[in-house]
Amino acid sequence: MRELIRFAWGISSLGDFVAASSDKGIVALEFNEMRGAMEDALRIRFPDADLECHQEALEDMIEALAGAIENPAAGCDLSLDLRGTPDEVRIWLLLRDIPAGQTTSYGALAATFGTRDAREVAKAIANNPIAVIVPCHRVIKKDGSISGYRWGVRRKRSLLQREQRLAGR
Repeated sequence: MRELIRFAWGISSLGDFVAASSDKGIVALEFNEMRGAMEDALRIRFPDADLECHQEALEDMIEALAGAIENPAAGCDLSLDLRGTPDEVRIWLLLRDIPAGQTTSYGALAATFGTRDAREVAKAIANNPIAVIVPCHRVIKKDGSISGYRWGVRRKRSLLQREQRLAGR
């Protein structure tokens, strides 16, 4: 029997987003206004699964995720189903340990991970399929500047500003 991945769309001040979930938890949270292209991307990412839109059934999840986007400092206790290489998953879990309102550098995260190669960490961060909840936006350059973000530097800057404001920094 094929796995079922259910997805639904949400709206936030940072733009439309799609969230997809397996029976174990969230497998994707991505900003994208191009719904058809995003659905195609999900089908490519999960080729062995049946992908179905369940807008009404996932309304509570979408509401919780929209709240986490609006207030990323509040955290989110929804279950995650992290899918990546073992190293990617380890790095994504390290990202979740970065407190809201704080940042770290690629090099510092690499050292915590146990490598001197920040590029390895940057690659795993770029492959993160779960925006905000796996807070890759909290990783910045060593000089404190904001570098790329899969969903746009404008969103990254906004998320960081929200967290700092809400954390009282």
